[in-house]
Amino acid sequence: MPGYRKLGKTTPQRKALLRNQVTALLYHGKIRTTETRAKEIRKQAEKLIALAVKEKDNFETVTVKAKVARKDSDGKRVKEVKEINGKQKKVTVYDEVEKQIKKDLPSRLHARRQILSVLYDVTEVPTKNAGRKANTKKADIVGKLFDEYAPKYAGRNGGYTRIVKIGPRKGDAAMEVLIELV
Repeated sequence: MPGYRKLGKTTPQRKALLRNQVTALLYHGKIRTTETRAKEIRKQAEKLIALAVKEKDNFETVTVKAKVARKDSDGKRVKEVKEINGKQKKVTVYDEVEKQIKKDLPSRLHARRQILSVLYDVTEVPTKNAGRKANTKKADIVGKLFDEYAPKYAGRNGGYTRIVKIGPRKGDAAMEVLIELV
């Protein structure tokens, strides 16, 4: 007898389904699904959150210098005319800025990569440009795990998710539940 539910699917289908639903759970905070799927999602989600909690403070802060384009009051880049090789050209003006970044230590980097191997990429689309590629950006779910969920659940020993029964689904009478992060 396997240590997991087969959910009536082949292995690649089942893995894809679970990856998709775990990603949706961590992105949205709660999802609606069947009871058996929720119990499988809970296993994977709790492992990922536990890994993030374990490695939450395992980084060092580093100061780096970066070149940033100077912007005017409208948010557009400032350009000035310079003579290059005897020709007048407009060139963007850059300022040097010191930034502080988090540099993962090896064990946190490994944990980040393990989490990335389970989760799918999520693309955020602004509501006013729905259906267009412009202004879309990738959601950083792993960053959300380390920065939001890990400090929130640092004092807990497991039990990061809750399953609430909603009732039977209308089409096939499967028990529907709401799985959410506590």
